[in-house]
Amino acid sequence: MAAIISCNSYSPLAASKWINPTLPTKASTFLTTPKYNSHKHVQCQLQNGQKGRPFSLKECAISIILAAELITGIPSLDAYAANPPLPDLSVLISGPPIKDPGALLRYALPINNKAVREVQKPLEDISESLKIAGVKALDSVERNVRQASRALKQGKTLIISGLAEAKKDRGAELLDKLEVGMEELQRIVEDRNRDAVAPKQKELLQYIGDVEEDMVDGFPYEVPEEYRNMPLLKGRAAVDMKVKVKDNPNLEECVFRIVLDGYNAPVTAGNFVDLVQRHFYDGMEIQRADGFVVQTGDPDGPAEGFVDPSTEKTRTIPLEIMVDGEKAPVYEATLEELGLYKAQTKLPFNAFGTMAMAREEFENNSASSQIFWLLKESELTPSNANILDGRYAVFGYVTENEDFLADVKVGDVIESIKLVSGLDNLVNPSYKIAG
Repeated sequence: MAAIISCNSYSPLAASKWINPTLPTKASTFLTTPKYNSHKHVQCQLQNGQKGRPFSLKECAISIILAAELITGIPSLDAYAANPPLPDLSVLISGPPIKDPGALLRYALPINNKAVREVQKPLEDISESLKIAGVKALDSVERNVRQASRALKQGKTLIISGLAEAKKDRGAELLDKLEVGMEELQRIVEDRNRDAVAPKQKELLQYIGDVEEDMVDGFPYEVPEEYRNMPLLKGRAAVDMKVKVKDNPNLEECVFRIVLDGYNAPVTAGNFVDLVQRHFYDGMEIQRADGFVVQTGDPDGPAEGFVDPSTEKTRTIPLEIMVDGEKAPVYEATLEELGLYKAQTKLPFNAFGTMAMAREEFENNSASSQIFWLLKESELTPSNANILDGRYAVFGYVTENEDFLADVKVGDVIESIKLVSGLDNLVNPSYKIAG
């Protein structure tokens, strides 16, 4: 695929309904957004807000939130004055967040096996080691590999014991491949072949992810009764979204692989897979691409979501958020409304290409078919303390070609979204109903 020239121009839709990553409100309430460069605007806020003395951490956080409010239109400080979402700013400096979509998906699995995590982490830390220039990085990589190999040798029995009974044979086979792969990676390091490290790391982490998925024995909880008859994704699925890119001499089309997480968002992911099987998104244009999010899903005509032909009514789904440490999602309320200001979401807005449902800003249960992908900007969306986590339902991540999302523009066409795995995990598929 040809290299891409990054598009830095901002393209807000003046006098349009695409203001926030939400479902549109009535036309009479629309506002227009000025042309902001997100990076420059935040810098201006930080540099010019208080001349003569440096900003405190708290002031910086407030400025960031205000900047985000101006750019996205999402209410921030005013709306939460009585119950501020940042009562303890230590969350901002709690350590580097996990930004890799594959790692986020691995840690989001409903498993509790310390032994396999002790193999996983040093393998993931190779990415940080490779940030060191030149072959010096390989010394750090070698330590990572040795740590992972030692953890696998010491914990293999515990890892196998954590596999679902019906999947033990496959899991043991994967662990054997992992052992061989780590020996190969050790030789790569010894040969000082830096370029071969990342591909081998990716292969090993795929083995780890597959082993961890084999530890999940059935669906781990009951969906609330009122949502039980909706399309539900009880597990994981993957789709390929093929986008036709217009007016870009360096890129004609791109295929984005998206992994959907029904363990943490069964209603939200199930609704999307059901719409994919209906070919609802095929031929639809990208409707917002402003440097903050890429968004689509508003069908032609007066409807603002998917109208189920069997009922002739718009199908809506509840807000669905899994809190880290909980066994089942919370429904119909944001984490602020529940007073969970310090709670971490199991599927956070950490990765470039985080996929979530759009909805009406003041109606939690209004999501239907409109979806958006966050173009992660750390200045506007600090991990664990942003204005999106806990307010919008994340249900997947773009895991391949996510960087190309930055070059998708309004008017580019989704040629197709096709399910490539996980159909067996979809229950109550309404697309099979005649009509």
